[in-house]
Amino acid sequence: MASCAAPTAPRIEHHSGDGSVLGSGCSRPRLSWTVPRAETGWVQTGYEVEVTRAGVSEQFHVAGDQQVLVPWPAEPLSSREVTSVRVRVAHEQQWSPWSPPRTVEAGLLQTADWSAHFISPLGLGADLMPAPVLSTNFTVLGHVAQARLYASAHGIYVATLNGRRISDNVLAPGWTSYEHRLRYHTYDVTDLIVEGDNQLGFLLGNGWYRGRLGYMNDRALYGDRLALLAQLEVTSTEGTVHTLASDGSWTARESEIVADDLYDGQRSDLRRAVAGYPLPTGAVEVRDDVDLSTLTAADLPPIRPLQSLPAQQVWTIARHGGQATIVDFGQNGVGWVRLRVRGLAAGTEIVIRHAEVLEDGQLATLPLRSAQATDSWILAGAEEVVLEPSLTFHGFRYAEISGVSDLRPEDVELVVVGTDLERTGWFSSSHELLDRLHENVVWSTRGNFVDIPTDCPQRDERLGWTGDLQIFGPTATFLFDTAAFLGNWLTDLAAEQLPDGSVPHVVPDVNRNELAFTPAAAWGDAATIVPWTLYQRTGDAGVLERQLPSMRAWVDKIADLAGPDRLWSGGFQYGDWLDPTAPPEEADKAVSDPDVIATAHLARSAQLLAQAAAVLGRDDEADKYAALAQEVRTAFAAAYVSPVGRVHSDAQAVYALAIAWDLLPTPAQRRLAGQRLADLVRTNDFRIGTGFVGTPLVCDALAATGHVDVAHRLLLQTQCPSWLYPVTMGATTIWERWDSLRPDGSVNPGGMTSFNHYALGAVADWLHRSVAGLASAEPGYRRITIAPSPPAALTHAAARHLTPYGEASVAWERAEGQFTLSVLVPVGTQAEVHLPGTEQVLTVGHGEHRWSVADPGASRSGVRDWSKATVRDLLDDEQVWTQLATAAVQAGIVPDVGAAAAKLLKYLDTSATRVGFAFVPDDRFPGAAAIRAAAYRLLSC
Repeated sequence: MASCAAPTAPRIEHHSGDGSVLGSGCSRPRLSWTVPRAETGWVQTGYEVEVTRAGVSEQFHVAGDQQVLVPWPAEPLSSREVTSVRVRVAHEQQWSPWSPPRTVEAGLLQTADWSAHFISPLGLGADLMPAPVLSTNFTVLGHVAQARLYASAHGIYVATLNGRRISDNVLAPGWTSYEHRLRYHTYDVTDLIVEGDNQLGFLLGNGWYRGRLGYMNDRALYGDRLALLAQLEVTSTEGTVHTLASDGSWTARESEIVADDLYDGQRSDLRRAVAGYPLPTGAVEVRDDVDLSTLTAADLPPIRPLQSLPAQQVWTIARHGGQATIVDFGQNGVGWVRLRVRGLAAGTEIVIRHAEVLEDGQLATLPLRSAQATDSWILAGAEEVVLEPSLTFHGFRYAEISGVSDLRPEDVELVVVGTDLERTGWFSSSHELLDRLHENVVWSTRGNFVDIPTDCPQRDERLGWTGDLQIFGPTATFLFDTAAFLGNWLTDLAAEQLPDGSVPHVVPDVNRNELAFTPAAAWGDAATIVPWTLYQRTGDAGVLERQLPSMRAWVDKIADLAGPDRLWSGGFQYGDWLDPTAPPEEADKAVSDPDVIATAHLARSAQLLAQAAAVLGRDDEADKYAALAQEVRTAFAAAYVSPVGRVHSDAQAVYALAIAWDLLPTPAQRRLAGQRLADLVRTNDFRIGTGFVGTPLVCDALAATGHVDVAHRLLLQTQCPSWLYPVTMGATTIWERWDSLRPDGSVNPGGMTSFNHYALGAVADWLHRSVAGLASAEPGYRRITIAPSPPAALTHAAARHLTPYGEASVAWERAEGQFTLSVLVPVGTQAEVHLPGTEQVLTVGHGEHRWSVADPGASRSGVRDWSKATVRDLLDDEQVWTQLATAAVQAGIVPDVGAAAAKLLKYLDTSATRVGFAFVPDDRFPGAAAIRAAAYRLLSC
């Protein structure tokens, strides 16, 4: 009988990592596990969960093959309860060894568990005043067995116990929709408590609660007073629990931080930290006006330092009649500078300014808009000191440091911070620029996933734009374990949604105006698309259950706007935002008709809502919204699709949506629309022609209609606009605009230009699913599709992903006419394998598999008989087309290669041998003879 290895320690809900779960907010947490290895033929037929609480173990036997998010089998956890859980699995009558145990400790699950009160400083700590410290002293008698600190704040905090930071968490408690939900964290501070006198202190900063927020220069959107909630529970070795709660006995004082803001930076006067400096002190006020029922446990990873980057280059520039030092860290990151200084006189001021790029040798600060992004310190003396902020963060690659002469590279580093998400996805290939593109996507994800998914980390914005996230969700869920992170954000989305179903454009909503709640396609559709993406990638139907009312409210709202004709038209729309043709200051001026895009999204959201309802067993709702989706598809086709497959506005994005979302009623229209999309790409010289909305879908649409080679040319284009153009310009993150940095090295003059913006990196999902060939075929990767589409320009590619069932991977390589495919399938799943260039489709179980077939790319080599080819075929031959287009430029017929391609749109079905006449129908044109001679030479057989 087949056997298997012991399962992994059970995962608690979506808590990642190998350690104990502390402060869980769920009383009945679901359990998941993976089976690292199993013999061929092994299938889980049952499992047993052992739950140990208060020294008493209880075992629960369950038949079945489920191993992801299985229900909690025991009595619910109570507040503070510590429980150990382990599992074993069976194949028929044969049981595996027990897994290692996982400990889960519940947080404070009821409002009544809080004896602490919110407190605010009196007479100090007001807006624009130095950051306050709230503290208290307490005495511990006897030995400590355990100590837990529960803390939250209006603002952000840094907590210390006896002068030591209680954790490496930063910017806590993070950013939620504060009116509806305020997060608290649980900390194990047992090792920081000493017998005798102790001091607990909290430095409070403005953070998102009271600092500048949004691009309208608003402050204190949530309130004008900082506040702290803290509850310390110390358990003695005898079992006695002593509780220290924030109340009116605490005291307040000013800190050495005289100004702090997320956008503008932090200013510190270290002389104020010297013993004996007369810092203002005061009392605190108990805030009984704060609703403790909004408190929620932090069931997602915290923000913390993730790594540090050393300086790559350091040089001196002239600035304001003096000198400053520029530091290049070689990578656009998010966090702050850590600087070591010594030997400088008291009163010396050190200033650090930040920027993502340089322009004319100086920091390019225009993209920051009004954000100052500046940290400064006034030193207290000549002793060595490490300078780094704690109440702000910046997005930057370059730092300008003044006040320090002879700065040593080893004295400065970039501290990278972000939500501590577990990495779950990787991609590699033989194409250096493609690999750097993928790495840029990873860095932009890290940099913008700082407690919420933001648009950018550097300017006066950094908001949770809904459209950006729904576009990027599939990529994010492959690269990182985002289930808890995005689930938290979706809870805020539902909380911020208006009663009529309107979804704000940013979550949490800080715009708070009429436009912010004007329904916008692709942006509001995050309400339906993101939950569905999470379900597909994690197998968690619970997210659909939680979000279904929000999904339904959104679809009902936009269906009402569309009316009986089922066309969502008119009104405000972002459209295909940042289409490459959009002027710098008019990002919505795309070639795609916004009404086409809006109606397509209505069809998409209605369909996803129907599917979600079906998953949850709500058949009547499923039928209702499936019928709505079909009505919208019918209306879309009647209004926007011609009998020959032309989609209104004839742009890459509208064809991508129509094909990918099945909005074309007949196979012939689908085929012709695919041909038109491919032709638009060809005659745009294989350059991208989509903005945020079309970019995630254009390669899929091309591949689905038989034009995968065109998709590969589009992917690997290096001229602007393209995915690889920024890489050739030195980008280390994804840009907001296709031309954020122009070919001449100048920054795009638009007032909205970021160099760290993940949306256009959504193509990475296609790299994983198509180029490498690793995709989920059933929710949670219970079934996997292996179907690589190898680009001719690549000799190998690979992807791997930590699925809910374990690691899945695919790697292929081509050499000497053979194509070799290697696959790893995790236990508990099956894979459907499509071997390129063959009709073979194989179904395989867990384990390692390897196949070798004739290289499908080998048949594409050889000299073409151009007398039997068309101009379209000529464009598809990259080498010949490049030479011909270059000849056209040299002959003065067109200004550049892109214009050469555009000139051929009407002649694609013309014989390739007539391409010279397509370029220049008039013999009298000076370049006619030259281009025809060049064409004859290149196309001669």
